[in-house]
Amino acid sequence: MTTVKMTHHLYRYFPHLENQTVTVPSGPVATVLRAVNDIAPGFTDYVLDDQGALRRHVHLAINNTLVVDRKTLSDHAPDGGTVYIFQALSGG
Repeated sequence: MTTVKMTHHLYRYFPHLENQTVTVPSGPVATVLRAVNDIAPGFTDYVLDDQGALRRHVHLAINNTLVVDRKTLSDHAPDGGTVYIFQALSGG
């Protein structure tokens, strides 16, 4: 299983995830995100574009390494690993 953690901003849209540990099956990042979407329908709408690639303002890291494949999301999240989802905020 892989743990998924995200910036506080995303919890605003999915408050039921905030106080629980989100764990999903290990595998490619695409599979991990689909599993989170199964728990919180609509989740991938916030992090993926209409082609299924990461949105420009979203970054993912597996443990301490940024995800390289932003289009097909083939980077592998290992068993016992953590996927971190960072969403940039704009403003000034």
